[in-house]
Amino acid sequence: MVESQIRTNKVTDQRIIAAFEAVPRELFVDQAKRGIAYIDEDLEVAAGRYLMEPMVLARLLQAAGPQPGDITLDVGCATGYSTAVLAQLSETVVGVESDRQLMDEANRTLNALDVDNAVVVEGALNVGYQKQAPYNVIVFQGAVSAVPDTVKRQLSDGGRLAAVVCDEAGIGRGTLVQRSGDSFSARVLFDAATPLLPGFEREVGFVF
Repeated sequence: MVESQIRTNKVTDQRIIAAFEAVPRELFVDQAKRGIAYIDEDLEVAAGRYLMEPMVLARLLQAAGPQPGDITLDVGCATGYSTAVLAQLSETVVGVESDRQLMDEANRTLNALDVDNAVVVEGALNVGYQKQAPYNVIVFQGAVSAVPDTVKRQLSDGGRLAAVVCDEAGIGRGTLVQRSGDSFSARVLFDAATPLLPGFEREVGFVF
């Protein structure tokens, strides 16, 4: 996975490459799917919930640039694979997951791997997790139609948020949002066909 999917797709940060090498992705999927755990596609782990394609996740992390002293929020972490990867790169990671069963599974796996600087909590994905804010880094583990203002404002000054944002045509684009004081800037990085996170679908307006 690292050699054929990540290194070959503009991921050059050696810390990120090492983090992917250190985390056994197969432990975050059902036994029946362990043989395809490293496939270069989004991998379904529950109804409508996925582990993000490794290349897309790696490029988002490279853009967000988590550092050893950072506090990171992982939104929609499902079974916790992305949380475990981020734990290799950050001081503290909080994963927020709306599905209690996925949350429990994620914490069991993180504990089994002795990941002691990360925890997954239950909560609505579109509100983040204010209790531990502000965060230096926020990453969304699925596409969104828009980044909620509530979550953006949980960034610290100078904080970075990475997500796949879908436009009105449904085209997903890896996007980096940065905070400077009370201002936010956004930069599109690459295209990505990432499944939407539940609750982040674009609202359909009235047509006259």
